[in-house]
Amino acid sequence: MPEPILRLAGVHTHIGQYHILQGVDLAVPRGGLAVLLGRNGAGKTTTLRTIMGLWKASSGSIVFDGHDITKMATPDIARLGIAYVPESMAVFSDLTVRENLYLAARNGPLDEARVDWICRFFPALKKFWHYPAGNLSGGQKQMVAIARAIVEPRKLLLVDEPTKGLAPAIVQSLMAAFRELKDTSTSILLVEQNFNFVRTLGDTVGVMDDGHVVHTGAMAQLAGDEDLQQRLLGLSLDSHQ
Repeated sequence: MPEPILRLAGVHTHIGQYHILQGVDLAVPRGGLAVLLGRNGAGKTTTLRTIMGLWKASSGSIVFDGHDITKMATPDIARLGIAYVPESMAVFSDLTVRENLYLAARNGPLDEARVDWICRFFPALKKFWHYPAGNLSGGQKQMVAIARAIVEPRKLLLVDEPTKGLAPAIVQSLMAAFRELKDTSTSILLVEQNFNFVRTLGDTVGVMDDGHVVHTGAMAQLAGDEDLQQRLLGLSLDSHQ
């Protein structure tokens, strides 16, 4: 097995007086899609934000592509090739769709061929190309946020609840986009509640509970074992198709 592109070892994160992450161990396979599951409040979003340096790990280590990023500032982490799509989307509301993508193209003008590739999955972006992003629907803003993260090639995408608010047809387009990103050796760490979506896409899975990773393994193993689903998640993946 190749060395994972991202590895968390014994990561603790405190936010004020709250001890959120309590020794998280997690690996993201190089060129693969890792899924992070768990109940609300388990620590999934905190894990993504800690990787990105938005919240600092109290202890433990985070190593990305051979670099120890545990104490690095968020802009420096981004420059190494990590992009983050938060659940809140966080688009620039007063800027057009084009301007949102332009700001994310740090290495120069927009690559029109890559924009056309993105718009193949999200054709509404071209329709609203010159509209202020704040005027779009929640699902359309999610498209902008995801497009902004992939407007340039990245080594690793951290994506929090990408299907939230998206129509089923757009979810299918997003699934196709993630598959093609994997084919270009982009690694992905995905937090998601649409279990049918991740069951199809995921290579590996980690399940969190109360600030710990309580299970890691192949997604195919979890998807095929209803007893394991019930024990770890309190539900069956089949009930969320």
